[in-house]
Amino acid sequence: MSLIKSEREIGLIRESCRLVVETFAFIEKTIREGMTTMELDYEIDRYIRGFGGRPAFKGYKVNGKVFPASSCISVEAEVVHGIPGYRKLKAGEIVSVDVGVEYNGFFGDAAKTYPIGPIDELRQRLMRVTWEALYKGIEQAWAKNRLHNLSNAIQRHVETAGFNIVRDLVGHGVGRHLHEEPQIPNFGKLNEGPKMQPGMVLAIEPMVNAGRADVITAADEWTVVTADKQPSAHFEHTIVIREGEAEILTQGL
Repeated sequence: MSLIKSEREIGLIRESCRLVVETFAFIEKTIREGMTTMELDYEIDRYIRGFGGRPAFKGYKVNGKVFPASSCISVEAEVVHGIPGYRKLKAGEIVSVDVGVEYNGFFGDAAKTYPIGPIDELRQRLMRVTWEALYKGIEQAWAKNRLHNLSNAIQRHVETAGFNIVRDLVGHGVGRHLHEEPQIPNFGKLNEGPKMQPGMVLAIEPMVNAGRADVITAADEWTVVTADKQPSAHFEHTIVIREGEAEILTQGL
C-alpha cells in the first residue's frame, strides 16, 4: 500500500473522519456517571451504523485474537484497548474512548479522554498535558521534517510536566486499512526517523501515564493497564501531512 494518498483518497478519509468527529459529539452528550461501558459501546455502535459507517474495531484481529466491541473504552489505569463490559462509570474517574470508523472503504481514527463528573487536580493536569502533547506533535508534522522530531516534541512536553509516555504503543498511518505504516512512536531523538511527505495520513496518539511508563496486558489479552495502577490519558487525531501546517481531519473533538 502507498504511504502517500491522492487527494481523492484524502477526501474519502476526510468523510470517515467526519463521522468519527460526529460520533465523539454524540459521546459527549451520552457518557455519564452510572452507565456501564457496555451501554456506552452499544450507543456508539448504533450511532456509527445509523449513518452508514462500520465500527472499525469490531472483529479486528491481532494474532488470532478478535476484538469483541465497537469501541475501546479504557477507565482510569486502563491505557488503551479496554473491552466494554459491566463496569459502571463513577464520578472522579477519567475514561478514554477510542473510535475508528470505516466509511466508503476508508478509515478514520481518533481518541479522547473524558472526566466523569468533578475530577481531582492530578487527573485534570494529566488530561491537559496529554492534549497539549498531541498538538506539540502536530506542530512538527510537516513535509520533509523527520518523523522523530514529532515524537520528541510529544515526549519533551510530557516529561517536562512530570508524567511519562507509554513506550510500548505507537501511532500509525491510516487509509484503506485502520493501521498502516509508518509507526509513530511518542518518544524519540531529534532529527531521526523517515522524512514525512505531503499526502501521508497519520494517526498521532500520545498515551500518557501519571506514574511510571511501564504497562502490562490484562488477562483478557487486549486491555493495556499501567503497571503501577496510576491513571492514564489518551488523545488522538488523524492528520494529513502538507507542505505547511498539517490538516487535522478529526478537528473538533
